[in-house]
This record gives sequence, C-alpha cells and structure tokens, in this order.
Amino acid sequence: MKKVIFMGKTGSGKTTLCQKIDELELKYKKTQSVELYNNSIDTPGEYMENRKLYSALMVTSADADIIALVYDPTQGENYIAPGFAGMFCKTVIGIITKINKIKNKEEIELAVEKLTMAGVSEIFKVDTIDGLGVTELLDYLN
Repeated sequence: MKKVIFMGKTGSGKTTLCQKIDELELKYKKTQSVELYNNSIDTPGEYMENRKLYSALMVTSADADIIALVYDPTQGENYIAPGFAGMFCKTVIGIITKINKIKNKEEIELAVEKLTMAGVSEIFKVDTIDGLGVTELLDYLN
C-alpha cells in the first residue's frame, strides 16, 4: 500500500482515516503532533489552519507517496488555499469526509469546488464510521 499523509482542518477526520486504514479501533483523540501509522501519516489540524506551518506539512510529506487533503463539509469554515496542491511534487487527492452527516447536497458541491481549486487530481467521498466509500479509497491506495 502507498503511504498517505492526511492534511486538513482540526476535526476533519484525519485520525479516524488513519485508524481505519490500519484496521485499528476507531476512537477520537486530538492529534497534537505528527503521528506515524503503518500506512499513513496523521498531521495536526493546526498545520493546515496556520499558513506559517505549511512548511511543516511540506517537510513531513517527504515520507509519503500520496498527499490527501481532507475536507469535512459539515464544518462551517473549511479553508484550503487555491493551488495548495502545487506545493507538493506528488499526487494530491481530496477526501470529503462525514458524507452521511451532510444536510444538503450544496455542502458536497462546495467541498468538491474547494478541493478542485486546491488542485487535487481525484476526489473520494467517504464516511469512515459507516465505511461508505472507504473501499474505493483503499483500492486507490493499493
């Protein structure tokens, strides 16, 4: 399996994705520092929320094969800078999480728009808790 690094806002579902990929028990915990899993790298949401910390994401991504921008459409503020993917010389994918919790399809459309503007090459829609879309993501990473 290709090693993937998850980047996104605090609470977007990065840790849960890491746990799901490694077939661990799903339990919420706030990621305080970069955490390495067997097949993934989990980054603190603050790295994405503070542009001064983008360099930490760039350095940490050196150990990954694929960059994944994680977007939670249920959060009010979800900012990913246009062209963000251009900082990396690797494949950058988008993952829209918590799709079973959306209130209307406009939230998904906005997420797709933001990830497309960021420059991702492919977008996956998942609900990690319910397992929706996870098989497709795992197939891609394999």
